[in-house]
Amino acid sequence: MTNYQIAASVGLLLCFFSSSVNAAETVADSILVTATRTARTANETLASVTVIGREEIERSQAQDVAGLLRLYAGLEISRNGGPGQLTTLFTRGTDSNQTLVLLDGVRINPGTIGGAPLQNINLALIDRVEIVRGPRSTLYGSDAIGGVVQIFTRRTTHGTSGSAYLGTGSDSTHSGGASLQGVKNDLRAGIDIGYLKSDGFSPRTDSNIDRGHDNLSTNMYLGYGAPRWDAELSYWSAEGNTEYLDFFLAPLDQDFENNVTALTVRATSGGIWVPTLKLSHMEEDIRQQQNNDFTRTRRNILDWQNDIAFDDHHLITTGLYLLREKTDSLSFGTGFDEDTDVDAVFAQDQMQFGRHQLLVAGRYTDHDSFDNESTWNLAYGYQINPTTRMFTSIGTAFRAPDASDRFGFGGNPNLNPEKSRNIEVGIQHQIGAQHSLHITAFWNDIDDLIVFNDPDGFLGPIAGKNENVEDARIRGIEAQYALRRQNFSMRIEATIQDPENRDTGNNLARRAERNITATAYYNFGRFEAGLEWLASSDRRDSDFSNAELPGYGLVNVNLRVPLTKELTVQGKIENLFDKKYFLADNFNSQDRAFYLTLRYQPQAKQF
Repeated sequence: MTNYQIAASVGLLLCFFSSSVNAAETVADSILVTATRTARTANETLASVTVIGREEIERSQAQDVAGLLRLYAGLEISRNGGPGQLTTLFTRGTDSNQTLVLLDGVRINPGTIGGAPLQNINLALIDRVEIVRGPRSTLYGSDAIGGVVQIFTRRTTHGTSGSAYLGTGSDSTHSGGASLQGVKNDLRAGIDIGYLKSDGFSPRTDSNIDRGHDNLSTNMYLGYGAPRWDAELSYWSAEGNTEYLDFFLAPLDQDFENNVTALTVRATSGGIWVPTLKLSHMEEDIRQQQNNDFTRTRRNILDWQNDIAFDDHHLITTGLYLLREKTDSLSFGTGFDEDTDVDAVFAQDQMQFGRHQLLVAGRYTDHDSFDNESTWNLAYGYQINPTTRMFTSIGTAFRAPDASDRFGFGGNPNLNPEKSRNIEVGIQHQIGAQHSLHITAFWNDIDDLIVFNDPDGFLGPIAGKNENVEDARIRGIEAQYALRRQNFSMRIEATIQDPENRDTGNNLARRAERNITATAYYNFGRFEAGLEWLASSDRRDSDFSNAELPGYGLVNVNLRVPLTKELTVQGKIENLFDKKYFLADNFNSQDRAFYLTLRYQPQAKQF
């Protein structure tokens, strides 16, 4: 299917639904904080954004965060096998380590090579996910070149609530968990526990050895709200074991642990100045069981934000950001033990003048590995009429070389940061009271990409090393259409992009030129049925091979049946037509799979 055929198909679908739906009620705007670090509705935000709420998470019945994210425009997933296997996220064609992932405002990208551990995040503990496409290094520092994905754990604001679930499925998959949360007077507290165990399937196409995964996840918080300030102590962790096959198909396994501890204190009143202080500690620990190899990250962050609101149309945000990180690793006899310090200040000014919006932001970062870096964002929005708004923005971002880049295999301590400049133009149109259309065009130039440069061939007579030797240019268009009625909701999202390595002329590895997804749910009264469709064009697998990953299409079906007011049974068939597809060369993907979940959720009680 060509780019033009996809564009025409999406256009016909949008025209059909926009002309056939007679909506009666307005869908409330979603509130998000990730795009500007301040609360804004999606329609007030000068960026391409998505908010995935708790109801949508439960409806999807996705097995992990990656399975949820792959159904949204601009997001692609690569996975080396089944549950728990290495999973990477590509945002708008950027690399897997160029998307910043936050959990309750704390970065969880490791200080060693690779992206955030999406495969270890249990969706049962998640309240919502916010996606911001485009550069956000000005607000968050390193890694936010393609965008930011922020994951918020579950909270309650009133009464006492509890829930529990049990699940089973293909590949001897079993899951279960419980949640208990409550608020009384000024105190609030909660605990969520989720467990997943699966025998999995063989990750490699040239082996029949199944490799499993187990994960125990916990989320806890304790908060106190005084008349003028609020404080909360929170803790999230995921720990378990993942089995895999090495390069020679030998069965191995590794223990993993990810955790985040945070103390957040914020003012709730006191005039035009509202400060927020977050102190956080993040750990990632991966240890091989058959040898002494390991990777470990320890990170402490002080994040002090100050919001100064002169009136409803003018908000200034300033901040101080201090990071102290310790990473150590041993892999194939090469190891390191390094400390990294990062100090940064940032400022952002949001203004509105009638129909006009303006955002100006800048950040100065002093980083151990390359002295300093300055980034900025400039965005403008115009409300054309009550139902149509356009915006345009330009911004810069960077990714600091991590400890593995500098001191691991092929390490080079003299690396410069990867840098990008992004331009985008978008339009948002409310077609009717309940359905809307968003279209965004983007252009992202990325310089000084870090790659392993080995002029004499892999392991040749002259040892190769990491160098800033490649550039990339990514151009694309995203289209998002959403509809919600009383008994029916649907969403169609498509991305057409050209993710080009400008040095080789090839497409960037594992990034498709065309992606389209669609979801639809209908409530029949006694039950709700859902359909998910995902299609992707072919992709190159690697810069080091000529392997091509063929395009594919997947269909999933969901069913949700309330047995009582408090008890619900859910079922899902993933890959309904049992399509053979590949997200990485020589690695299997999920065949047709069945999952069944029983959920118990009584009504919240008031004290």
